[in-house]
This record gives sequence, structure tokens and C-alpha cells, in this order.
Amino acid sequence: MYVTRVANRSSPPAILLRESYRADGKVKSRTLANLSDWPAAKIEALRRVLRGETLQPVAERFTIERAVPHGHVAAVLGTVRKLGLERLLPRRPDRLAKLALAMIVARVVEPAAKLATARQLSDATAAHSLGAVLGLGAVTDDEMYAGLDLLGAAQGTVERALARRHLEDGCLVLYDLTSSYLEGRHCELARHGYSRDGRSDKLQIVFGLLCAADGCPVAVEVFEGNVGDPSTLATQVSKLKERFKLSRVVLVGDRGMITNARIEAELAPAGLDWITALRAPAIQVLAAGGPLQLSLFDDRDMAEIASPDYPGERLVVCRNPDLAVERTRKREDLLAATEKDLAKIAAAIVRQRKPLRGQDAIGLAVGGVLGRRKMAKHFHLSITPTSFTFERKGQSIAREAALDGIYVLRTSLPADTLNAAGTVLAYKSLAYVERAFRTLKTVELEVRPIHHRLAGRVRAHVFLCMLAYYVIWHMRRALAPMLFDDHDRPAAATARPSPVAAAKVSTAAAAKAATKRTSDGNPVHSFKTLLQDLATLTRNSVRFGDALPAIVLARPTQIQQRAFDCLGIPIAL
Repeated sequence: MYVTRVANRSSPPAILLRESYRADGKVKSRTLANLSDWPAAKIEALRRVLRGETLQPVAERFTIERAVPHGHVAAVLGTVRKLGLERLLPRRPDRLAKLALAMIVARVVEPAAKLATARQLSDATAAHSLGAVLGLGAVTDDEMYAGLDLLGAAQGTVERALARRHLEDGCLVLYDLTSSYLEGRHCELARHGYSRDGRSDKLQIVFGLLCAADGCPVAVEVFEGNVGDPSTLATQVSKLKERFKLSRVVLVGDRGMITNARIEAELAPAGLDWITALRAPAIQVLAAGGPLQLSLFDDRDMAEIASPDYPGERLVVCRNPDLAVERTRKREDLLAATEKDLAKIAAAIVRQRKPLRGQDAIGLAVGGVLGRRKMAKHFHLSITPTSFTFERKGQSIAREAALDGIYVLRTSLPADTLNAAGTVLAYKSLAYVERAFRTLKTVELEVRPIHHRLAGRVRAHVFLCMLAYYVIWHMRRALAPMLFDDHDRPAAATARPSPVAAAKVSTAAAAKAATKRTSDGNPVHSFKTLLQDLATLTRNSVRFGDALPAIVLARPTQIQQRAFDCLGIPIAL
């Protein structure tokens, strides 16, 4: 028996199983079966059996020598190259340049210390395909530090290129500051200061982030850990004017950043405009017989006022009822908690065994309680060597409560350049920088713990994390339809009744959040879980018989393919 292929004119050829036999001294053949409908692999297997070949099980024809996670590497590295970020990084020496690129991608894929990252990238201990894709071979921690130094030396050049992409004269620039605690006690920048992490027991650094109006990061600056917010502003003004060559920008900063002193000393001489907010005491002055009247909010939530205390400036007064309710609740909780702790001190004074005695000792205990929640302004206190009483200041609390939900923005911009609604939205854009800090300091990028001692290494490490966030920022916008992120921002902006009101999500985003499904029925991901899903797309080293091993990628799932389609990059690298 044998398998033959018979031409069939304009129709597909027929695949026939035939048998040869001898009749009347002649060799003849007859068809036993028509195999035209069989799969090609099945036909080929039958042909080999009829030839007498020994067939091996499929699993014995090849060996998968190694399989490493690859899809998340392909997504992040492909995005880096699509953004042109690789072209902005140093190119020489070649190996260190590759390591600098690898550290940015690895920080997104699997953030870890430099030693752990070196192990992830090395062939023998690879945790993913990045080292193999970049051809790094064995990587040492000393090489990682050299690559980090190279990246740090290029910070000015890279930031200037990012500024050219995302900033222009007359644009809004967002600036805010955060802190991050350190491990160890020997870092050159380490100081005790106000900790945003609630870790006053640890030394820390402070770093400020400059972003475009849409939240895209452009530059980062690291300061000593005890530097105050306003004192960092001069560096940013210099950066915008001298390094980025911008003659006119609008700097948006919070009320603790852009103060009267900074406006007079840095912003005004540099010719920069600003948007910021007033502190609570300044708002109380405006409300005490000044231009800020509660009747302004009888039929609106936003108004413009003027004050001789702020010549040449516009003041935009806003009242958010939801914020008022929240502030009232929070103040009552703090007052109640403070009263409870003060009552414990009063009880300690009159107890029978080891009573608390002495005006200094009682005052120290009371001061600790009041300082913990900043509630001293709302209590009358009476302390003697043997007694302690307290009561709320009703008038003080009432005056503060009357201004709940009210905040005042100040700007040097004229109304024909940016109206009141635009001013409110611009100030609220600082939420983008806060979101960047959350990404930098939590599970997505993990800027801490920081073990570096040299100031240059610390600055390079923070810069590395900022570049990783730059990649994440662009990836999240492209992948928004697959994530819990709002992928219909114009509709969300339209649904917002007022700039003062809390931001709304679009109907499409609300549906995703409610059903946990995308519009095509697939599960909704966070950015982190989507990377984990992509990681299951492996890069396999496969050996067929005695031939050299070949690289074969796993077949992507529907979700994985859609992710690459959203990013607009190929899977293979």
C-alpha cells in the first residue's frame, strides 16, 4: 500500500490510499480510500508508516531546554523603543548602555535591588528574557553600578530631550515634592525631616517631580532629607529657564510650595506665572470682614474676588459641599480622639496609686496629645500641679466650620489667558503628580528601600525610577481599555458638573468597574496583573534532534494579543 497524490484539473488534487497487485502477469493498482479530507500531518504520518519508518512520539522529537517569561519584557522593551527613549540614553560604552536600558525595563517588569536585578538578567539565573534579548550574558553587580553611574551622568541630557517633547513656552508645569526613607545611616543626602511616609524614625531624602500638564514626567531632582518645600523652588525655576530654555511657563504648586516669599524672590524676577492656593489662616483673614463672603455661594460653587493684600493677582474662591462634609467629619473624629486621650491624663492625676503630679509633667503629657493631632487651637486648658481640666472652644470650632469646603486659589494669570474654571482644573492637575508618587513608592516601581550611600548613586536611582514611570505612564494610556483606568476621558470631563466638584469617571469606565469585564467580555486588569498575565507568554529554547537549539515563542492568548495591539508593537523581539 502507498499514498499517492493525483492531479484533478482545476480542482484540488486527490490524496488516495492505493494497493498494488498482480493479475494475469501484469502489475495493477486499486484505490482503497480517498484521504483528501485528512489533515496533512495525519497523511504524512501514514505515508511514513507505509514506508516502514520508525515513528517517535511527538514529545521525543524535540526538547524544550529552557522556557523563560517573555511577554511582559516584550511589552515594556517594545514601548521603550517605540517612544524613542532608548535613543535618548547613552550609547557608549555599548555594554553599560545596554545595562542602563535593562535597568529601566527591569524596574517596570520586576523591581528589585541592583544585585537581584543582576541575577534576573544573567543567563544562568535569568528570571525573564530581558538579558537574553539584549545579549547581556553574565551580569555582575559592579557592572550594574557602573551602568547606573552612566545613566546618572546623562540625566541632564535626557531631561532636556523630554522637556523638548512635552513642554513649550506658555504651558502649565506641575511641581510637587515627596520624601522617601533610606536604609542605613551613611548616605550623603540622608537627613531627618518631615516624613510623608510616616517614618520619622528613619533618615530620608526628598525629591521633587516636574510634570507636563497631563501628568507626563519630565524631570526629577533629589534634595537632602531636611529641605523644606519652598526652598526647592529656586532649583526648578533655574531648570525651566536655563536648562530647558523656556521663557514663559505657568508653574502649578501647592500652598506649601509657592509662598509669598518664593513669588517675590524667584518666580516674579524670572517672569514666570503661577497657580497655587492660600493657607487656612489667609482664608480666615479674607473671610473676616473682607471680600470673601459666604453669600457668594448661594447659587454657585465658584467665584472670583480681589483683595488689596494680593495686588495684580486673581483669587478664585471655591466651595465643595462634599469636601465640607468630609472635613466636618474628620475634625469631629480628631476632637473626639483628643478628648479621649486628655481624659486619660485627667484620670491619671486623680488615681490612687502613682498619680501624675507636677505642672511640668502634666503639661508635657498634654502637649504630646495635642501635638499628635494638631488640636490645641480648639481646647481651653487649665493645668495646676495637682489638677487638669479641658473644654472645647466652641467659637473657634464654629469659625473654622463655617469655612469647611472652601478653598481659595491665587494666580498671576489674567482672566483672558485662563478663566476661573481653567484655573481650578489646572490646580487640581497636581493630582497627577500625587499619582506618580504613589506609583514610584508602591508595588509598581518600589523606589524604596534605598541602600545607596553616594549622593550621585541616590540621584541616579531616583532618576532611573522616574524613567520607568515615564514608560508606565505611556503604557497605561495605551492599555486603558484593558485596565481599570478610564479610557474615555473626554466623556468623563463632560460628565463633571463643575470644575469644583469631584472628578467623574465615564460611563464606560463605570461599567468596567461594576462588571469587572471589558467591552469584549474579557477580565479587567490592573497594570500589575496584566504584566503578570503577559509574563506567561514564554520565550523557549527548543532543540530538534541533534540540531542547534531554536528560539520559539509561545502562542499568545487573546488577551495577550490585544495588549500588544493596544501598545502598537510586535510580540517577537
